[in-house]
Amino acid sequence: MTRDDKQPRPLALRALRAATSVVMGFVILVAAIVGLAAIVVPYATGSQALTVETSSMEPTLPPGTMIVVRPTAVGLIEPGDVLTYQLRSGDPTLVTHRVRQVLRQADGAYSFQTQGDNNRTPDAQRVQEAQIRGTVWYSIPYVGWVSTYVTSGTRAYVPYLVLVLLLYAAVMAGLSIRDAHRAREAARVT
Repeated sequence: MTRDDKQPRPLALRALRAATSVVMGFVILVAAIVGLAAIVVPYATGSQALTVETSSMEPTLPPGTMIVVRPTAVGLIEPGDVLTYQLRSGDPTLVTHRVRQVLRQADGAYSFQTQGDNNRTPDAQRVQEAQIRGTVWYSIPYVGWVSTYVTSGTRAYVPYLVLVLLLYAAVMAGLSIRDAHRAREAARVT
């Protein structure tokens, strides 16, 4: 059978293939954007991606939200900022609550009164400078759940997965361009 003897693909099959390509392209684009926002940007800026695990900051930051916390000079922290801090200095447990009041002590040190958006009362202890990890720069809803389920051992492979998805997108785009070129050539011949 020669190339000219081939039958054109049925319209339904072509439409299904086109729809699949569009959906896969969209999924890959979203995965790439989330990968950049969750992995590359925090790494490049010295920030840290964390997952909100409690409802104390609802509705602003519900559980499962991924937050990116960037280091912030204590003199720049203002009421209304969302602060991530160690529960106790040296303790790895982190809390993310909104700053309600900035206090300057006689020795020039800062302390902060915080409160979760969903809490009725301010936090009992003021946050000291040594406890502060930074302020929330941006958040991505639901992505934190995925991060929670990816264990630390497999987390190292996530950038490679993003790269594979981007390569797949490039191959699919190339195949679509090739098919469009062939279709134009076939239309010109007939």
